[in-house]
Amino acid sequence: MGPQERAPVAPRSDSAAAVDAFLEAARAAPAPRASGRGRLIFALDATMSRQPTWDLAQALQARMFEAAAGLGGLDVQLVYFRGMNECRASRFVADGRGLAELMSRIAVRGGVTQLRRVLVHARDEARRAPVGALAFVGDAMEESYETVTRLAGELALVGVKAFMFQEGDDPRAKRAFQEIARLTGGAYGAFDAGAAARLESLLRAAAAYAAGGRAALEAHAAGDACARALLAQMPRA
Repeated sequence: MGPQERAPVAPRSDSAAAVDAFLEAARAAPAPRASGRGRLIFALDATMSRQPTWDLAQALQARMFEAAAGLGGLDVQLVYFRGMNECRASRFVADGRGLAELMSRIAVRGGVTQLRRVLVHARDEARRAPVGALAFVGDAMEESYETVTRLAGELALVGVKAFMFQEGDDPRAKRAFQEIARLTGGAYGAFDAGAAARLESLLRAAAAYAAGGRAALEAHAAGDACARALLAQMPRA
């Protein structure tokens, strides 16, 4: 090798470069404002195995509104999937009673996971009007890892932080949920079936962020160890 020559540097893969671009854009995306009503998309897996967790989430959802009450309020949209090709979104509601009414009308049904459609919906909704956070509750991921992580990057570009809450310990779901949270600048949390207190803490933390941004989550985390664990995962802008 001559004196002016250098060893070739291996080029970064297209996927690695794309991830870097997404993360850089996510850091520049506007965070939710601390004033005015925040918007949160609350997404749930409503396939047949999810009945106990659906019932638990229905019982706990009002806590999200309580967590946001002193931060200007919160509007929540319910998104759920079930069956083989059904993924639906409600209108945005401004209180727990309205969300409970919506959830009471929905029955779980056997089917496959449709996380991709949840992420597409959240991205498109945020393009219409700002969305502070996506809070997703599920236990499995049966789709393409590359597809859902690419969509997570698109969520990052529109400023949506994903809070991915996993019931159980399925390794494939854990890997995907953690990467979606990382790419969007959000956070991942796990809970066990019947762990009402932990799921409540996770949902309240997501609501605090959606209503008031990082400052609100930091204040909320002062008295909540679960919220502190989520906050520790989230990069500072």
